[in-house]
Amino acid sequence: MTVRIHAVQHVPFEGLGHIGQWIANQGHSLTLTRLYAGEKLPRPEAFDRLVIMGGPMNIYEDDRYPWLVQERAWIREAINAGKSAVGICLGAQLLADALGSPVVAGREKEIGWWPITLTEEGKTSGFLDGLPERPTVFHWHGDTFALPKGAVHLAESEGCRSQAFLYDNRILGLQFHLESTPATVGEMLTHCGHELVTGKYIQSENQIAAVDPVLFREINRLLETLLTRLGE
Repeated sequence: MTVRIHAVQHVPFEGLGHIGQWIANQGHSLTLTRLYAGEKLPRPEAFDRLVIMGGPMNIYEDDRYPWLVQERAWIREAINAGKSAVGICLGAQLLADALGSPVVAGREKEIGWWPITLTEEGKTSGFLDGLPERPTVFHWHGDTFALPKGAVHLAESEGCRSQAFLYDNRILGLQFHLESTPATVGEMLTHCGHELVTGKYIQSENQIAAVDPVLFREINRLLETLLTRLGE
């Protein structure tokens, strides 16, 4: 069945990555709103699933990014209309906010390739069946969110408890970046490299860039599995 997917992009350098390839492979349709370019958001009846991408801003920086006010209200409207949604990093924080959970500065910033651990709740949920229990994934975030009430807590890490959640089997929040490709990571290094300061969970540019290419294939396969299972 063809799914009408609408993606929201907050900055030019954080695009769909491997999500775009999965959409094409599945034969789904795709429309896109570039909020940074002043494009308008569609009515909820125009799509079946939201894909909300990342960005370097905090979700409450309304003074710097006035479109955040409308976006937060629009996401709540889409969820209330029964749409499914996937949020990546900033997108996961926006979904958590829409579900009633605040977004705050994290105890630690996580930037680079770090492992996450599936929670016991996640492992017994069925949604993560057959997936590795401690995969290494790509991170680039400083904020975090409280787990939404009623959501399944899927994964955590040493530096951040709220790494992934599933709500109502149709709303998936991922604090990390399974969509990453060498090209998208290169874009983030170019535009956000100033954030690579000394930190417990912050790798250097050389460490990030020198990662085994096999890791990209592994996280992209994880992404495909989760996107396919969502809403089943």
